[in-house]
Amino acid sequence: MKKNILSFTTVLVAALLLSITSCHSGGSASANNSDSANNAASDDNTLLGAGSTFIYPLFSKEFSEYNKTTGLKVNYQSIGSGGGILQITNKTIDFGDSDVPLNDDQTAKAGSPILHIPMASGAAVVAYNLPGLTDTLKLNAQTLADIFLGKIKKWDDAEIAATNKGVKIPSLDIMIAHRSDGSGTTYIFVDYLSKVSDEWKTKVGKGTSLNWPAGVGGKGNEGVAGLVKQTPGAIGYVELAYAYQNKMSFAKIENKAGNFVAPTLASITAASNVQLPQDAKVSITNTDAPDGYPISSLTWALIYKEQNYNSRTQDRATKLINLLWWNIHDGQQFCKDLNYAPLSASAVTVAENILKSATYDGKAIKQ
Repeated sequence: MKKNILSFTTVLVAALLLSITSCHSGGSASANNSDSANNAASDDNTLLGAGSTFIYPLFSKEFSEYNKTTGLKVNYQSIGSGGGILQITNKTIDFGDSDVPLNDDQTAKAGSPILHIPMASGAAVVAYNLPGLTDTLKLNAQTLADIFLGKIKKWDDAEIAATNKGVKIPSLDIMIAHRSDGSGTTYIFVDYLSKVSDEWKTKVGKGTSLNWPAGVGGKGNEGVAGLVKQTPGAIGYVELAYAYQNKMSFAKIENKAGNFVAPTLASITAASNVQLPQDAKVSITNTDAPDGYPISSLTWALIYKEQNYNSRTQDRATKLINLLWWNIHDGQQFCKDLNYAPLSASAVTVAENILKSATYDGKAIKQ
C-alpha cells in the first residue's frame, strides 16, 4: 500500500511541477503577451507565427539571427501543431508550423489553398527516467507499442529484457507521459507506431490528439520532458533538442533493417534523404534506410498561397516570403548545432518552387 501511495504522490508532484513550468515557460521568439501580439498584427515589421513545439528551438535561433540582419521581428508562439493549424485557418497569424500536413477536413476548413514549405527534419525520441541505469536502453517496435498500449507495466518485464540482455534494469512501475495538446510530435510518434503495430493501428490509430490507452498528459514538448525528468520510471516522447536541453536519457530504436539506432544528426539525415513530392507532403517514419532513425519527420511552415486577405499589405506578404526563403537557405546553417537535419539540395528546390507559387492579387511574390 505504501508503494502505491508513493507512486501516486510522485506522479502528482510531477504534474504540479509541470503546471508551474507551463505557466512560466517561453514559447515566443520575441514578446509573448497578448498586447504585443495585437500590436504586431498591425505592424508590418513584426510577423506572427504559431504552431509546432518540435521546431521551436530552431525557429528561435533562426528568427533571432534574421532580426539581426534585417530588423524584422518574428513573434512565434510554441503552442503545438494543432494550435498552429487552427490559427492559420482562422487567419490570425502570418504563418503556422506543423509536423503533420493538413488532412482533407483541415484543408476544406481553410477555404483556400495552404502551402506546405519544408523547414528541416528532426526526431521524436523515446526518453526515459531509470535511475542507476548506465547502459542505453534498446527498444524494438513491438515492445514500444506494448509499453504505450499499457500492456507492459514494469521496467523489468521479460519483453524489455529480451532486447537488453545483460543490462540490469530497475524494477520500477512504468509511468507513460504523452502530449495533452494537439501535437505534431504526437503524430510523428503514433504514425510510426501505426506502421509497425497492427494492434496500435486498430485500437488507437494516429492523429495529433488521441484517446490514450494509458498515461499522464503534459502540454508541449516542454511538458512531457518535465514529467519524464521529474518522475522515476517515466517514459515519454519528445523532440530531440528538448531531450538534450534537459539532459535526458533516450532509447535506441530498432529500425526496419533490424538495427538499433540512436537519434543523431546522421541517422535523422539518413531517414530524411528522400525525394520529396512537389507539394512536399511526405511521411518518413519507419524509414527503409539501414542507418536511419525510424521516428524522424519533416516539419512544414504553413501559409496561404494567396497572400492578399484580411487587409494584409503586399509589403507584409513580401517580408513573409523573404523570411521563409532565408529559412530554407541561410537559416539551414543553424540546424546541425540544434540536432535538426538540414534540407537536402533536392528538398530545397521543392521548397523554392512552393514559395515561388505564393501570390498577391494573383501575381507571384517571389520572382
